[in-house]
Amino acid sequence: MNTKKKGQDPTTRPVAENRKARFNYEILDTFEAGIQLFGTEVKSLRQGRSNIADAYAAEHGGELYLYNAYIPEYLQANRFNHETRRPRKLLMHKKEIARLAGSVDKEGMTLVPLRVYFNKRGIAKVLIGLARGKKTHDKRETEKERSWNREKARLLREKG
Repeated sequence: MNTKKKGQDPTTRPVAENRKARFNYEILDTFEAGIQLFGTEVKSLRQGRSNIADAYAAEHGGELYLYNAYIPEYLQANRFNHETRRPRKLLMHKKEIARLAGSVDKEGMTLVPLRVYFNKRGIAKVLIGLARGKKTHDKRETEKERSWNREKARLLREKG
């Protein structure tokens, strides 16, 4: 039995996904960044109970940080555990960070984490989206479009 989803490598299965991001924001560009973690954070991520729904990324002192991402404590770590919502450093090239910080400052964009996953080599990565917030009427338009696409697919399926 093959449980692999179409178009998705089983080694890059998302650990945490921000589903609200594509509804609340218009994603203009995406970037992959490494994330600096403690050992207990990596073990906790591998258990797959983290949450990035309220998280965001911001530039501070020439470096990029992920704020408000929830990685639960690793139960077997006892006193050597980590803080669950600490700021985590994102690892990117200086030029990319400067470009992202410039677009956030000048154009009023937001850096939203879309996915946290482990790549083929087992390294934790974050997919960050450079996004612009949607207005209420844009969200309604997106919902109408999704609804119509579902209806259209249902009709085509019934027709044969």
